[in-house]
Parts: sequence; structure tokens; C-alpha cells
Amino acid sequence: MTHQKKQVRISEIIIPKYLQIFNNRSIKHIILTSGRAGTKSSYASIRSDYQLVSDANGSVVVLRKHHNKLRKTVYKEMLRGIIRLQIPKNKFRITKSPMEIIYKKYGTTMYFAGSDGIDDTKGIIDEDKPIKLVVLDELTEFFDDGEGEDELTNIEATFVRGNKGGFQMIYLYNPPKNPNAPINLWCKKMEKREDCIHIHTDYRDVPVDWLGPDLIASAEMMKKADPKMYRWVWLGEAIGVDELIYYMFSDRHRQKPDPDRRYDRIYIGGDYGQQNATTFEAFGLDTYRKKFPGLGEYYHSGRESGRQKSPSEYARDLVEFMDGLHEQYENRIFYIFLDPSAKGLAEEVRRATRTGLDYQVFLRDAENDVALGISRVQKALVFDIMSISPKQEYAVQEFGTYEYDKKSIEKGKEVPVKEADHCMDAIRYVVMGAWSNIKHWLPLDIVEDDVNIGDIGSREVREEDEYL
Repeated sequence: MTHQKKQVRISEIIIPKYLQIFNNRSIKHIILTSGRAGTKSSYASIRSDYQLVSDANGSVVVLRKHHNKLRKTVYKEMLRGIIRLQIPKNKFRITKSPMEIIYKKYGTTMYFAGSDGIDDTKGIIDEDKPIKLVVLDELTEFFDDGEGEDELTNIEATFVRGNKGGFQMIYLYNPPKNPNAPINLWCKKMEKREDCIHIHTDYRDVPVDWLGPDLIASAEMMKKADPKMYRWVWLGEAIGVDELIYYMFSDRHRQKPDPDRRYDRIYIGGDYGQQNATTFEAFGLDTYRKKFPGLGEYYHSGRESGRQKSPSEYARDLVEFMDGLHEQYENRIFYIFLDPSAKGLAEEVRRATRTGLDYQVFLRDAENDVALGISRVQKALVFDIMSISPKQEYAVQEFGTYEYDKKSIEKGKEVPVKEADHCMDAIRYVVMGAWSNIKHWLPLDIVEDDVNIGDIGSREVREEDEYL
């Protein structure tokens, strides 16, 4: 007795909001936005893989702005789509270099390319198998790092040729919080076109058993901790940008460190200036309590004090600062993340810490991605991982004044005002430096905004490895 394999119903693997567009080829432009876990990537993978197996004359191209981001993100997502459709993997020829997924029966192909090398894709287009579907993943990259609308127009012109009908483009992105962001304005303009549809989803549109209780709990945790951030991260709303960057900083974050606590590691972020202030902000890594408490602060302004210090003097001051922390907390290791432009100070710190200390010192150039650093500090504050000591009085002051430039917000950008920000820079450096430890203390799926979620179950994430 033979058993017939159960046929997969599309309605069982995509959410109801997407059913209206799955077989509709009359819509040329499909914009899919969502909050976290809205399954837009899952839909795009299923639709793309289905294109290969359902149309003997229609191929697919998948684009991100930068080619080097394809393999670990959208390429894997397309492989998961094959699993969700329950198509045997031997029906495809799957290659890594070049990245291609080919349906053997028809020879229809899914190409992967970065828009930064779009000329490389022009030669692969076959008139017999024209591109019927273009998927643009992480569309915000095209507006942040590229030419935005003009680039999208050029992409359409490149791939629409050879088509006699049924050509579609799917755009995927999480809306920036700033309503004036160029991509949000582009979306509003596209919505007015008759050949465009915009569908927005969030995790509440998805069956709970697809996501799992842990993910739902993560969303609810953020909803309680910071309702405004929840609306942006989980609901995908363009909530607007607060001028005050760390609006979530409050009295609950101002805590005296436990004087009896012992730390194996203390992290220090350092921002350097000559006339401007030089500051060192110290935090302890409390792995038992899963906290990152502020311990102390060094601050000197040449302009305010009327006395400039040399890099060698600052290095000596830093050693004295660390000696005090070591005596109090008995730590064995210091990690210092220093302003990457402060090369002279870095050299003096190396000299001053080379010998004669009762602890080890590891000096690193700080990672200076401002937007990412701010995002990580915000998360550490929202979930009460980081606290600020009363001894960090200049940092406390700056938390209350550090803001985005109003004109930049109006133009759809978020550019911090470069005034009274030295402690904020130092804290951003130290959080970036300690992030590999801190991130494990965040709720599930909060770690990075650009991390893709396996939104229909971890089983599939493991199974797709068979294809690689």
C-alpha cells in the first residue's frame, strides 16, 4: 500500500493577509512592510520559489544593496521557502558561487545579486527565461546607502525587458521611525499608483504556533518596558523621532553600584579631546545578575578648566582611575575602548599600562557606528541592563540633553547634535565593546534590528542546512 504525500496548501504556510496577492499577477509593485516577525520574508521566499516551479518561462532575481549581505540572510530564507513548500531538494540545483537556485525541470533560475554590482546581472538574463519577479530585500539600504527612488527605477528598467506581462517587484522593509524618512515618503507616493499595493503586518497577524511563546513574551516584555519602542519594533509604526535621544533614561537608571560586588572584568569607554573634554566611563560586567552597572567617571575639559592636558597626562590619569577601581572591586581585567581617532592617547596608554600593574589591560579601538551604538545603548536602558552611578555626574547631565538636530529630523535623518556629547560617545563605545556579552541578557529576538527571525519554526532553520 502506497501513501500519497500530503499536498501543501498555500493558505497553511502564508498568513491570510498575503493570500490576496499570491496568485495575482496584475499588480506590478508589491510593498511589504512589517514590525518584527511579520513574516514578510517568509512570504517572499515562498512566492519566489513558487515562481520557479509554476512558470516554465519565468525566473527570479533577489537583490540587496550590498552583495556581501546576501548569503547569510535572504539566500538562506529562499532555501527555507523550499522546505515550507515541501519540494524535494533534488528537484533543484543549488550553488553558492555563484549563488543560484535552479529548478531542474524548467531551467528557471533564482539569481542573487547586490545592487552595487547590478551590471553583473545584465548578462545572465535569458530571453527564454525572462525575469518575472524581482525581490528587493532590506529596501532601506537602497535609500540610506544608494540613490533611493532613482535606483529602483533603474532596477525595474533592467529586468522588465523581455516580459510580455506578469512582471512583478516585491519590496521588503521595516519602516524607519521617522515619518519623513525618504523611504516612508516614497511608499506614500507609491500607494497612489493603481499598479501598486502596500500590505503591512505585525506579529499579531501570525499564528502563535508559528512564532512560539518565547517570541510573544519578548514582544510583551518590550510593550511593558517601553510602549513607544514596542510600537516601532514590533508593530512597525513610524512613531516619529524624539529630539531627546535617550528619552527612556529615568531615575530608575540612576543607581549606586554595590560596593561589595566583585567584577572579573571592568569595561571603560574613552572619548578624547584637547580643548574639548576627555572622559572615561567605567562599567562592571555582572554576569551573575546580568547587569552592566556604571562604576565611575573621569572627566576633564581643557576649555572649562583653563588647562589643557597632554596625552601622556591623560594616560597617567587613566591608570590612576583604574587603580582606584581595582582597589575597590578587585577586578583582574580592564577592557578599554578608546576613541578611534585618538591615536596619540592610545600609544601613551599602551606605554603606561605595559608593566607594573596588578591587573591586565586590553586596549581596543572603539567601534564608531553612531546609529548602531545609539540603538544598543537604548536597548540596554529599556531592559534595565545598564545603570548609571551618581559618580558619573557628567554622564547623567548629558543623558538629559543629548538630542537629534531638529533640521535633520525634518529631512528624514537622525543626526545627533555635536555638543556636550563626550560622555555619550564614551558610553556608546563601551556598550559596543561589551555587546558580545550584554546581548545575551536581552529578550529573545531583540538583539539586532537586522537579524532575520526564523518565523515559522526552528525546525526549518535546521533543515535548510542540508542544502548548503
